[in-house]
Amino acid sequence: GMSQWQILVLGVLRLGLNADYDRIGELANQHRTVRQMLGHADWSEASQWHVQTLKDNLRLFTPEVLGRINQVVVGAGHDLVKNGPDEALAVRCDSFVVETDVHFPTDTNLLFDAVRKAIETSAGLCDELGLSDWRQSAYNVRCLKKAYRRTQQLKRSKAKDEDKRAERDAAIAQAHRDYLDLAESFLARARETRGRLHVAYRVPEMQLASLDDYIAHGERQIDQIDRRVLQGERIAHGEKVFSIFEPHTEWISKGKAGVPVELGLRVAISEDQHGFILNYRVMEKETDDQVAVPMTEQLVAHFPAVQSISFDKGFHSPENQRRLAEIVPFPVLPKKGKPSAEQLADEQSPRFVHLRRRHSGVESAINALEAHGLDICPDHGIHGFKRYVALAALGRNIHRLGAILLGQEAEEERRRKRRAA
Repeated sequence: GMSQWQILVLGVLRLGLNADYDRIGELANQHRTVRQMLGHADWSEASQWHVQTLKDNLRLFTPEVLGRINQVVVGAGHDLVKNGPDEALAVRCDSFVVETDVHFPTDTNLLFDAVRKAIETSAGLCDELGLSDWRQSAYNVRCLKKAYRRTQQLKRSKAKDEDKRAERDAAIAQAHRDYLDLAESFLARARETRGRLHVAYRVPEMQLASLDDYIAHGERQIDQIDRRVLQGERIAHGEKVFSIFEPHTEWISKGKAGVPVELGLRVAISEDQHGFILNYRVMEKETDDQVAVPMTEQLVAHFPAVQSISFDKGFHSPENQRRLAEIVPFPVLPKKGKPSAEQLADEQSPRFVHLRRRHSGVESAINALEAHGLDICPDHGIHGFKRYVALAALGRNIHRLGAILLGQEAEEERRRKRRAA
């Protein structure tokens, strides 16, 4: 029952204020100015929004639609600040990490999450059909948690006595065996329940999809714990999953002081000299050097006035240097390592130095995005993550557009007072 305009206003407001749905609901129902923006002329019950209604509707916009709206907003901003449509755009691009709303992962707590959800999902499906197969599901979860906590509480021995160290290592291995055996028994029951529901009760595959996912997660974690703890094998990074609820989460270490690791996804943004975010990219299993060319191609396609674009060294590769020179008249991409005499001459040119020094200004846009909600994404799934990033960029550009309009109004008022004096 909400129009697209109302969804857009409240969605941008959510990111602009870094607010949860409860606060957005309170503003939509009680704040006079917000209600005027939404088109409500009275305070009747018919124009009041329930929080669940907001949750359902604010998820309807796709990242693609929000991207097109963002281009319209940027175009309106450029009409205000640019000296004609042909004024060159100087763009700076950088990436940062948007964290997902997950707990710190270990292979044992991921197994606990997977098996717990398999038990609860199986119990829920059986309850709907009046079956008593999982009537002790809560007790089963408590037993599983007890075995999990046992693996947590046992610490590696630091004793110098080899016998004591061997005894503690054996206890740790046995605790993990008990934990894996119990988890496997519950997964076997879940698989049996799944087959019975599908064959005997004609439960559709789509309704069983979440149970299948949890069983698959549990089987993977059992295999990895067995290989790592009991067989002493090192698990390859590419095999690991860092959240069963947000499987797109990546383990990212950018080498920042005091931040050894971040759990989320990289997001690359490009900002022009007027402070507008022109485009953005959620980097799924991508690194900076892999997105430099695609982002620039998309940028030039939407904004032909781009004359220069600057990156930091993380985006460098010889192929990127060549391709960017074909797309943009003046790319600023410092090379890694010791430069040759020709490269050094290029990087010491006045224009290159000027744009390179101005590149750090993109950190201001990143800080503004993080301060307004893009430090951690509360929405679920990769689609929700991309939608949240798109709303954040749109909200930032609307905020920037408002700041320009307010600045122009203040300047006009100062001029009026000077003329009156």
